[in-house]
Amino acid sequence: MSIKKRGEYWHIDIVTPDGGRIRQSTGTTDKRQALEYHDRLKAELWDTVKLNKKPQRLFEEAVILFLKDGKEQKSFRVKQARAEYFLSKFAGRELSSITGEEILKSLPVIVEKTCKKVSNATINRYRADIMRMFSLAYKLDWIDSVPFVPRVKEPKVRVRWITKEKAALLIQNLRLQWMKDVCFFALSTGARMSEIFTLTWNNVDLVNRVATVTNDNAKSGKARALLLNHDAIELIRKLRFKNNCDFVFTRSTLKRVYDIDRRDFSDACELSGIEDFHFHDLRHTWASWHVQAGTPLYTLKNLGGWETLEMVNKYAHLNADHMLEFANNVTFTSQSTIDFFGTESKTA
Repeated sequence: MSIKKRGEYWHIDIVTPDGGRIRQSTGTTDKRQALEYHDRLKAELWDTVKLNKKPQRLFEEAVILFLKDGKEQKSFRVKQARAEYFLSKFAGRELSSITGEEILKSLPVIVEKTCKKVSNATINRYRADIMRMFSLAYKLDWIDSVPFVPRVKEPKVRVRWITKEKAALLIQNLRLQWMKDVCFFALSTGARMSEIFTLTWNNVDLVNRVATVTNDNAKSGKARALLLNHDAIELIRKLRFKNNCDFVFTRSTLKRVYDIDRRDFSDACELSGIEDFHFHDLRHTWASWHVQAGTPLYTLKNLGGWETLEMVNKYAHLNADHMLEFANNVTFTSQSTIDFFGTESKTA
């Protein structure tokens, strides 16, 4: 008999059309469900071998592919949460039966805990994850095509920066000394908050004037060098003299810092007359100062640890003055005898 009960669960024992054998649990204690599973699997095996049809894959199998693919990524826990969300929508469904329209309708609109509307950027991240599931399945020839799901339109990238005078005033108005140090370092290096608070003395090389952002702490998951300018070196040396903690940036109690003091930062912005400004805008400010000083965008990309040149193009308009000299490299009115503007023609 091709179905037997072992312990609580029913098991199947099937000889495939090509002579192979499948022995496995059905995962159910109900004999009727076990028989249905047995018959469906046997029919699929026949179609696969005799009719050259692809075996049907369940959505759960694509989720497993997705989680295996992302297990080494820094954002793995977020991916797990999103995988659970989509399992609540499509568990038990055959991959080939799920349409792009269904996926689009399944994307979250409201955050259940807060009842707040989900941002378009977050919706697109959910979309990217489920599309990755289908893409991996497609590469393994599990499905004939990947469903089309359009991206949701996101607002234009926000770039907020302040002048050096405003930055100096901001630091002056911060109440906590460790906050002054953190903001000064951010403005000197363009480091992200997570990179600053995870920086250890073991990863600081004062001789070569570089700090290493390890792959565990880098946003991209790839280690990168954080170059230290004169200002950053001076600050690091001051902190080294009085700091016995493993981490570079600590509170006055030498305890590790995990986040900025948001009240102190907000109050300092208000006192400085700076509106609509967040800590991450210090990184935008650093990048903007570089572009205005003539730093090429490709160099800035490497200095800031951005993945692509497209990510720094949002600062390109800030170096218009520095591009003017190159724009003047190509003119033709000065060498022409034609009167373009209604003045006297030039002699050859």
